[in-house]
Amino acid sequence: MTLNRFWIAAAAGLLAATAPASAQNYPAKTIRMVIPFAAGGNTDIIGRIFAPKMAEIIGQQIIIDNRGGAGGSIGTEVVSRAAPDGYTLLMASAGHTINPAMVKKLPYDSVKDFTPIGIVADVPTALVIHPSLPPKNMKEFIALAKARPMDIFYSTAGQGTVGHLAAELLISTAGIKITAVHYKGSGPSMIDLVGGHVQMQFPSMPAAVPYVAQGRLRMIAQTGEKRSPAAPTVPTMIEQGLKDFVVSSGFSMFGPANLPKPIVDRVNSALVQALKDPKVNKTLLDQGAEPNGSTPEAHDKFNRTEIQKWIKIARAAGIQPN
Repeated sequence: MTLNRFWIAAAAGLLAATAPASAQNYPAKTIRMVIPFAAGGNTDIIGRIFAPKMAEIIGQQIIIDNRGGAGGSIGTEVVSRAAPDGYTLLMASAGHTINPAMVKKLPYDSVKDFTPIGIVADVPTALVIHPSLPPKNMKEFIALAKARPMDIFYSTAGQGTVGHLAAELLISTAGIKITAVHYKGSGPSMIDLVGGHVQMQFPSMPAAVPYVAQGRLRMIAQTGEKRSPAAPTVPTMIEQGLKDFVVSSGFSMFGPANLPKPIVDRVNSALVQALKDPKVNKTLLDQGAEPNGSTPEAHDKFNRTEIQKWIKIARAAGIQPN
């Protein structure tokens, strides 16, 4: 054996011996969970609900690292470039599956550059209208929209957000014409809706419920596969005849690509256990978030399916990636 071949063989043996040992000893230090949005948003709120319990279960501190900007792509890129050792994880929102439809050149591949770990929670959207509009259900709303094309204005938290694409899906599914008004963030868009400057929105369930409870908005539908415990009396889109109309913000956890399976399984186990904790579970439900705790395999399927769904919806609406 030549000297070069000797060193190559020795290096390969060292890697083979080290990788399993690293996975077996995981975690041996603090874990960083990157949230690609500013503190205070839905992704940050949900992450901070389960992270302390997950840290207790996994046996190491989990620190939150908010890396906001560019629709979540800045923080997401940080994780895509991290070492696949389990010490840098991503808490992703629906933006992870929407961005491929909206951004022409992402600095990462939303499938190939990540290892799915598990779905954390589903947060369905709600169709809410200003009380000045008469409809009490989807049949009445669609009839009104057809009678007054382009006269109903809906607000969004920005072009390409879940609320925007949910409205585009409604437009194509119901055959109606309504007018979009895009805002820079969910706060301003909700303020103008409550004030009556626009008439409709697809906000997340946690954002909608307080205003509905106060009578300042009327919820006429929700977009989950089943009714949310946060709004048990409001029927889903499917119940009201809009077949396959399901829109939710799937919050989930990823690691960088090539994360060893023993580490994936360890993190997934801690995540699932944390979500089953009664206090964590109740707090998420109170926020309008439905705890999930899927397998990595189910998460992978969800990620791929959602990416293709949003691309299809965006193209049908004539939205081209920027």
